[in-house]
Amino acid sequence: MMKKTAVLLYPQFSEYELSVALSILMQGNKPIVTIGVNNQPIKGESGLSVVTDTTVDDVNFNEIDSLLLTGCMDIFSLTNEDKIINFIRKVAKEETIIASISSSPFLLAKAGILKGKKYTVGMTPENMESSGIFEKENYSDELVVKDGNVITARGRGFIKFGKYFGNALKLEFNERWYQE
Repeated sequence: MMKKTAVLLYPQFSEYELSVALSILMQGNKPIVTIGVNNQPIKGESGLSVVTDTTVDDVNFNEIDSLLLTGCMDIFSLTNEDKIINFIRKVAKEETIIASISSSPFLLAKAGILKGKKYTVGMTPENMESSGIFEKENYSDELVVKDGNVITARGRGFIKFGKYFGNALKLEFNERWYQE
């Protein structure tokens, strides 16, 4: 049985940042499991409500080989979401492909996943500085950065981000679908 990509969702998640990555997963016949902190519907930043497949407490970690994280309107509103950080730590093994876009690398940094890795993030330098959790020397202002098993991107790089993720998972998909 093919392992699944965990898609972690939280209030005000960015739908468009996930759109190409999800489409590529579908084209590549890669199953996904959507995950929330609890079983309440989650409203995205553009108003889409989602009921997740499971919760961070009930997920089967043995069936996951990759993680997809999207940004959200106010990532700092999630800072007390210890369940999210603990989930990321549990799922983030060396062989797990992790794709994180926009402000969500903040969650990876908080979970210790970005230690010693090159990364990018969609946050202001002031917010990065005030969070106190980013290694400044490893920051890159490239649109998408892949370092080992971790892919990070700024929000407007969502098309390239999706392609990087699909390629890292060795999926077959038609890149022409996503050309402007």
